[in-house]
Amino acid sequence: MRTSAIGDVTHVVPMLRTLQEHWPRTQLTWIIGKLEHKLLGDLPGVEFIVFDKHAGRAGFRAVREQLAGRRFDALLHMQVALRSNILSLSVKAPLRIGYDRARSKDLHGFFINCRIPSRKGEHVLDAMASFLEPLGLAQTRVRWDLPIPESAQAFAAQHLPDGAPILLVSPVSSHRLRNWRAERYATVMDHAALALGWRVVLCGGPSAFEREFADTILTRMQARPLDLVGKDTLKQLLALLQRADLVLCPDSGPMHMANAVGTPVLGLHAASNPERSGPYSDRQWCIDRYDAAARKFRRKPAEALAWGTKLEYPGVMDLIEVDDVLERLDSFADARTAAGTRLRVGRL
Repeated sequence: MRTSAIGDVTHVVPMLRTLQEHWPRTQLTWIIGKLEHKLLGDLPGVEFIVFDKHAGRAGFRAVREQLAGRRFDALLHMQVALRSNILSLSVKAPLRIGYDRARSKDLHGFFINCRIPSRKGEHVLDAMASFLEPLGLAQTRVRWDLPIPESAQAFAAQHLPDGAPILLVSPVSSHRLRNWRAERYATVMDHAALALGWRVVLCGGPSAFEREFADTILTRMQARPLDLVGKDTLKQLLALLQRADLVLCPDSGPMHMANAVGTPVLGLHAASNPERSGPYSDRQWCIDRYDAAARKFRRKPAEALAWGTKLEYPGVMDLIEVDDVLERLDSFADARTAAGTRLRVGRL
């Protein structure tokens, strides 16, 4: 059970692939959020039960009804929020694996009877993988292989045909204090288009805030990027991310979607630690100002903070300067030219 969010459910997929590889005859059921199901609901060999958190009590009741009379050998309870803890009561299983005490909250311990090992310094994906250990398994390789329908591939090919290198910008995180300034995005996007000769595409969800944020970026640009904000589905976004050469974004779902399809990410990190929640396979192009943020807002180095501490303070993302991002973008462009081909993320 992991209902949300987009980045986190993406981190669950390699663990699921490991289960399928070692126990191919085992029936797997995933309780997942409604939005997240749109991205992963076509994973082969998995039964999905969708939880609509916005439906209130009806959402809980729908899950209970689908699970009525069923028993499972094990529950992997991979979310600690109180809502998820209550939802877990719908699952009847003798083995209920949950988080270690350090990462538990909202009475999580009362809903499980087995804990994963307590480890500091883990990436979120590795923490998800540790749910295999009480089952006697270990994740030795990371594999996503996320299905992308032909219709989504066609959408991406239509909007991003082969040609000049592509910078895809997904500027908005659902955690608004992780968002960089619109005018800084505009400067970087102009540099990519006018100085480097790249095609630039702007993506985002259908919310009014994302549309407003995108419009602010566009009004500050000289170049005219392809504006796909609010015009794609999650599957179409996945296909767009796969065709891009580089993705520029804060710590958000598209960062992890891009990593899962092998596209390098220029991630903007100050409010969150990239070693914990950055793109799993390759962080060399990311900007890391997490330690500077810890020293400014907590008056201590990042290593003195509890692992996973979020530094979501007003102004924290201002620690990332435009020149920081331009340097990473130019370095990536140089490396791409030297390689003579697209740079892709290596699989671990």
